[in-house]
Amino acid sequence: MKGCTAISGAIIIQAYDTFYKGEPSKFLLMLALWPMFVSLVLMLLVRIYEANASDDKKHLNGFSALTLIIAGYLMIMVILEKSFSLPLWARIISFILLLLILASPLGVAIKAQKDSNKRFLETPSFESNISMENVKSRCSSPKSFVAKDVAYHEVPRGEDQANVALDDKSMFDEEGMNLLQAMRTVNFWLLFIAMVCGMGSTQAVLNNLSQIGQSLNYTTVEVNNFFSLWSIWNCLSRVGVGYLSDYLLHTRGLARPLLMTITLAMIVVGHIVIASGFPGALYVGSIIMGICDGSQWSLMPTITSDLFGVKHLGTIFNTIGIASPIGSYIFSVRVIGYIYDKEASGEDHSCVGARCFLLSLFIMAFLAFLGFLFVIALFQRTKRFYMLRKSKHSLKR
Repeated sequence: MKGCTAISGAIIIQAYDTFYKGEPSKFLLMLALWPMFVSLVLMLLVRIYEANASDDKKHLNGFSALTLIIAGYLMIMVILEKSFSLPLWARIISFILLLLILASPLGVAIKAQKDSNKRFLETPSFESNISMENVKSRCSSPKSFVAKDVAYHEVPRGEDQANVALDDKSMFDEEGMNLLQAMRTVNFWLLFIAMVCGMGSTQAVLNNLSQIGQSLNYTTVEVNNFFSLWSIWNCLSRVGVGYLSDYLLHTRGLARPLLMTITLAMIVVGHIVIASGFPGALYVGSIIMGICDGSQWSLMPTITSDLFGVKHLGTIFNTIGIASPIGSYIFSVRVIGYIYDKEASGEDHSCVGARCFLLSLFIMAFLAFLGFLFVIALFQRTKRFYMLRKSKHSLKR
């Protein structure tokens, strides 16, 4: 549910505009206490249930559909707030409606629980019928039963032993590498450096979005809209690009890094659009950068699991995820912060105009293009691997 995490920024902004506008200290106190309170209350509802792949997929798709509905609703609210000055009562009603939509996933969970209980009640009678049929068939043909039993315990020899050894080896390969083994590969570093250039530059823009908006003379309401647009499109891209990468892989055999190359190319365009400073550029730029940031967070874990396996996925994924704060620090502090201080003037040490972030954005655009080249190299190295995965998926079907 990464998409829900991404959209939370837009929801938080709606809460601030409705209840805490002009009171940042109360808002920060709410942010500090409310998540802890919700976690402590809802942890009592956590249970372990047996999973059923087909039914789970149906319910998970329900959660994804609700996420898209929430994103669409927030987009409509952003457009209305941009077009009209909504009174307090209208903002309260819209926020209450948002809370009701946010509670709707409980309906999916309740339905899933009912389906699970229904399957549990139907399973014993179904299994008992099958077991009785097996007993009757075995009693009617004792010779075949003995033959099957002997065949079941027969120890493989010769060629069969070689096949078992190959199966064991392939199973080990599917489990994947540990962190040290992954770090010895070229693919790991191609992906890591690309993420430093991609995630780092998008996070740097997000960290400085307010200052960029102020330098280009956008109002506080418009700056809040930029954060909302970023969060909404970040959510939509996480859900959409995840589905798209699976579809292209399983139907066309296209390697997932291909979508990553498109994402890095779009980041270059997003930096240039924001740097241009034309009216409305930050609206377009925040949408582009939100899409790209969400796409990277959707593609990077799946590419990691594809290339290095799932046994140590958590360790490898989080190690590559360090690329985001590393890149964000380099671009935010060593590039944007340094150049902004050079351009700033006056007693308040502020800067106004497109020149404040122009050079920084072009530098990040160049480095994003460098990441684009690294992902192209990763795409070329993994094309054959993904074609084999597509063939294996077709055989299973």
